[in-house]
Amino acid sequence: MSPEAKPSGGVPDRAVSIRPVSPALRQPIVGLLEGRQDIIDGRDDVLGSPFDVRLLSGEQRRHNMERSDGGSARADGVGFRPLYRQVYDTLLRRLADAVWQPGQILPSEGHLAAELGVSQGTVRKALDALTADSLLVRRQGRGTFVAEHDDKQSVFRFFKLRPDETGAGTPQSRVISIAEVAASVDERDRLALVRASRVVRIERLRSVDGRLCVVETISVPTALFPGIAEMELPNTLYSLYATRFGITIATANERLKAILLPGAKACLLNVLAGAPALEIDRVAVDLEDRPVEWRLSTCLTEELHYLSVLR
Repeated sequence: MSPEAKPSGGVPDRAVSIRPVSPALRQPIVGLLEGRQDIIDGRDDVLGSPFDVRLLSGEQRRHNMERSDGGSARADGVGFRPLYRQVYDTLLRRLADAVWQPGQILPSEGHLAAELGVSQGTVRKALDALTADSLLVRRQGRGTFVAEHDDKQSVFRFFKLRPDETGAGTPQSRVISIAEVAASVDERDRLALVRASRVVRIERLRSVDGRLCVVETISVPTALFPGIAEMELPNTLYSLYATRFGITIATANERLKAILLPGAKACLLNVLAGAPALEIDRVAVDLEDRPVEWRLSTCLTEELHYLSVLR
């Protein structure tokens, strides 16, 4: 009887034969893992992991570019991230580490390409992606600069309520209260905090073109924003986060829901309880992919609409 079969009525086993890796196959694998002791020691996924371009030699990086910059993947689903995304991650890490300050010009594409051992086109593609994410600014004839989160940029990037009719649509803010408190269950959940964490909780009202329309509660971890509870807060907080605390908001995840206005918030907005309103639940994330702010905004939209541009 064949070792691959069992007596009649049984479920056949599949014979497994293990062959040693031939020298012809072993050398490319060794070269690919050179410098990645974390993978060799079993501390990474090995296959499909995004390699940091800084850890590879110029020759290896160019080899990876040939394999991955076209964005193609092997039929079995195993492959690397496109090389421009690896360069994107490297440059993003430098922004998060404040290697380049807001408003500072970046080295030229040629300089970055030589430093990272990739083509100038790959660097340009990474810079274009960072510009599309509003982290960099291209200035014709001058170069590429780190974006500055000034009041105007922050307002029109993150504040999405617009007047139905003509109007500037620029919001103004008035702080009602600010205090450092123990984080609630919801705050710990939204901000990924441990049980003993504390937050600074800000309550404020916002108006658009003189019309009172938003009441919001903003929570930030005390550990990331020491002393903010004692500061006089500006109209837009994200510029303050960047300039005073070195925290740049990269993205914001929002959940929208139609609600009936509860009594306490209706009183603040000078309308009747039960009026229809839009609730915007936002978690802002920094360059290190950390949730750093939870903002719950309750908005009257009788003369306003929420504008979202999809690309």
